[in-house]
Amino acid sequence: MSKRSIPPTNNFCPQTLFLYGTYKEDNTPNFGLFCWFSYYWDTEMGVMMCIGGDKLTRDRIRQTRIFSANLVTQQMLPLADYLGNTNGYDDAKMNFELETQKGSVLNVPTLACSPVVFELEVAQSYPCEEGEVFLCKVRNVLMEECLLDTDKSVEERIRQIAPIHTTCSTYFSWEGQSLGKWGSPKETFEPVKKTL
Repeated sequence: MSKRSIPPTNNFCPQTLFLYGTYKEDNTPNFGLFCWFSYYWDTEMGVMMCIGGDKLTRDRIRQTRIFSANLVTQQMLPLADYLGNTNGYDDAKMNFELETQKGSVLNVPTLACSPVVFELEVAQSYPCEEGEVFLCKVRNVLMEECLLDTDKSVEERIRQIAPIHTTCSTYFSWEGQSLGKWGSPKETFEPVKKTL
């Protein structure tokens, strides 16, 4: 197999998607879509993540030092793509019905539709030129009961929730089928506007 050098890229290195949940200053929930997320070990498992550029989610994490990370599944993709491709500073972004719950340990919004949710507290952060790296303590994990059923294989359980991956600016199913370029699944998202 021959290889050649190219400019820095993470193409063909699929990443898992998460919707980060924070409360805005008025205590309403805000969610943003991110994939620069992984794990580290320092006497216990932690989460490391990075947010580049100016984003409301980064502002709120900096201020509150807590947030939720909600695993994105294939069923959630239109919602996730909408949330990831709509500016968080836009007041109308979250003006639709969305079933959220307060975290069990931290004061963070979580998505009822996500099968795995981390409640995270920032332990350390490292500002970069345009981004910021956060090392976070896992304060709680909320997991759907079906994922705790050890009578089913890991393969059966992961197929049941069908987490989404992304690479090359494209979403992929767990089985590796393309689900569209970034920005296209939101076209099928039909939000129900909040009523006063």
